[in-house]
Amino acid sequence: MCLGIPGKIVERFEKNGLQMARVDIGGISREACLDYVPEAQIGEYCIIHVGFAISLLSESEAMETLELLRQIGAIEEELGPETT
Repeated sequence: MCLGIPGKIVERFEKNGLQMARVDIGGISREACLDYVPEAQIGEYCIIHVGFAISLLSESEAMETLELLRQIGAIEEELGPETT
């Protein structure tokens, strides 16, 4: 299954010419490319799909979605082991 997962942007940086972010996804840290949502700011929530932030959403939408994913057991399947 391949889902878009909501995460909170905790850091912005550039890597190999791309705008990137460190994103907190329910306590798990991942890197994501911000080139599709260049307006995204630290503290905002976005949908992450295959390493790309593809849209922004509210905190309440993000929390609701994360809870639903936990309930169906899909979040661990999508995230796999944590990377730093």
